[in-house]
Amino acid sequence: MLLTLILIPLIGIFILSATISYDITPGNLKILKSTALAITILDLIVSLIIFILFDCSSKQFQFVQEHYEISYFDFYLGLDGLSIYFVLLTTIIMPIALISNWKSIKENTIIFLIIILLLEAALLLVFLILDILLFYIFFESILAPLFILIGLFGSNEKVRASFYLFLYTLLGSLFMLLSIITILSLIGITDFDVLSKTNFEYLTQLFLFYGIFIAFAVKTPVIYLNNWLLKAHVESPLSGSIILAAIVLKLSLYGIVRLILPLLPKAFIYNTYLIFLIGVLTIIYASLSTLRTIDVKELIAYSSVSHAAVYLLGMFSNVIQGIEGAITLGIAHGFVSSGLFICAGGILYDRSSTRLITYYRGIAQIMPIFSIMFFILSLGNCGVPLTINFIGEFMSLYGVFERLPIAGVLASTSIIFSAAYTIFMFNRIAFAGSFFIHFWANYIPDLTKREFSILLILILFTVLLGLYPAPLLDGLHYNASNLIFNYNFIYLSVEICNYIAETTLNSIFELFKYNIWQATYIAIDEYLYSILKDYLDNSTEYYLIDTEQEGLVDKSRIA
Repeated sequence: MLLTLILIPLIGIFILSATISYDITPGNLKILKSTALAITILDLIVSLIIFILFDCSSKQFQFVQEHYEISYFDFYLGLDGLSIYFVLLTTIIMPIALISNWKSIKENTIIFLIIILLLEAALLLVFLILDILLFYIFFESILAPLFILIGLFGSNEKVRASFYLFLYTLLGSLFMLLSIITILSLIGITDFDVLSKTNFEYLTQLFLFYGIFIAFAVKTPVIYLNNWLLKAHVESPLSGSIILAAIVLKLSLYGIVRLILPLLPKAFIYNTYLIFLIGVLTIIYASLSTLRTIDVKELIAYSSVSHAAVYLLGMFSNVIQGIEGAITLGIAHGFVSSGLFICAGGILYDRSSTRLITYYRGIAQIMPIFSIMFFILSLGNCGVPLTINFIGEFMSLYGVFERLPIAGVLASTSIIFSAAYTIFMFNRIAFAGSFFIHFWANYIPDLTKREFSILLILILFTVLLGLYPAPLLDGLHYNASNLIFNYNFIYLSVEICNYIAETTLNSIFELFKYNIWQATYIAIDEYLYSILKDYLDNSTEYYLIDTEQEGLVDKSRIA
């Protein structure tokens, strides 16, 4: 089933490649576009069938397909409650990205269609593969199609933007490659399932964590590492901006779930406060930058950086609500940011050939349907209740607040900032006086059926999941609870010592009360041992520090 999900776009690439010629009529071109769209929709149908058959109450990988002895690697595919939603997001966004550039791409159209299908296959492989070395290979394989997509179909500074994207992310990912090679040399295998049962030494975890986190910090991106994203968004064609914002930025979120939380728990707990500091600074910096920009596409790109920092904080909160909220906010951001990019980079830019907000005032007077849909998407970007963004942002901030209250308070400024820059943007575009004379001289039509359909799909996902988020949260809960790491070792030791001291005093009082002076030290030791054993047996999931092996020991080893 999962292999079918990968083969469908690859077969589509083969079909389109066989039709490349120099004499392509407009009629044939329309048929090729329809073929590519049918392939993406077929992939969406297969993913929905997989979701219907998926058992959300299981923590195990499902629909597992093993293909051994393929070169040096073992091709190992599987889905769990975390990756299924990223697969669905990919298969939903890809047809929308293809339709968004239905008429604007007039040259090298077949190459454009092939790149879209190739990106879909590569992104699905990232979310389905269960081997960390192959994860890195497919993680980097999306760079080449994106490089060509931006460099060939972008705007004025497209070559510069494509090199920024390629070099920034490639250089950052090299640190992750070093960490993966280190894991391979230490363990001898790169299978997710096997590695999740290992326990690296603390110092080893630190070095592995820093290498992997640098790669994901570039891909998120965080403060001082976000230059590539702004240039890529602004210069990219509309479909490229949609894929970047909705799916590519979520690769870091998925990578944290797969590599950092289950494999390197002690390292990320030790660096939680550093990550919180980076996330809070990113939120404030990106929000203030968003308030001052006048380029509508750059404004949406900056807002993506701010929201990415929020779900980064929630993911490292080590709280179930925070982890679930981070993934929910990532999915929600995929829908809302895609809609905003279609409004700004597609509908408005195609009609006016400018991205400056100054020229858009009074759009509500001539494009009322567009203004209503743009307003709903803007509310989603603010995190207004009854949208899925509100649920994701609220749960993420709750997790951060429970982990570190001061960080939760500072991160909550994103609510105020997002409302400020989003409503300010909408007010300047939709209202702000009479419309510009350019729109009066050249009649600007309202939404077409194609534009209305894709915006309506994104709005329905945003609102319906906001009203009833159970299909999303139920599947996440079982798997997110498996990522929680108990870090309160010192507090646990103090709690046990207090319990032993209190019980010992009561015991001594009882010994004096009944005049039992014949008790020996051995009896007292045995009594204390039984107290400790009963305490640990009545506990649910406690661990102590093993000072000899610098690892964790369970209750049986203590006993």
